[in-house]
Amino acid sequence: MQIQFKHLISLEERLCIFPLYTQLNPYLTFEKFSIRMEAQMVETGYHLLAVYNFNELIATSGYWISNKLYCGKYLEPDNVVVDKGYRSKGIGEMMQKEMETIAKENQCNAMMLDAYLENIQGHKFYEKHNYEKKGFHFVKKLSPNS
Repeated sequence: MQIQFKHLISLEERLCIFPLYTQLNPYLTFEKFSIRMEAQMVETGYHLLAVYNFNELIATSGYWISNKLYCGKYLEPDNVVVDKGYRSKGIGEMMQKEMETIAKENQCNAMMLDAYLENIQGHKFYEKHNYEKKGFHFVKKLSPNS
């Protein structure tokens, strides 16, 4: 394997992750994905890290750097996806290290994330990397498109 990290900057680059992203959220349409991705870029300072094996996209994670009163500056990985064919091959480990490096370079005090309840493998992975379960993420849908 020849692993390479790349930050995807343009909307065109970012939209290319859609096929991989559907492994995490198979019911999201490309239309909704592109609208939401563009909004995240403009409104929230959303960063997108991609992992390639040669020229093949094999993993991706968005992230924000923000602040919370209780912890100060933090990095939040978002929608972390490793292609099914590349899981359990150390790709997640590499991504985690890269995210930690980015967090430290940006003087973050912490990293935090949400993980779907049914993603037991993900829970184990994050606990192995010293993330602690601190609470629940509650969602109240305000429209059928949520």
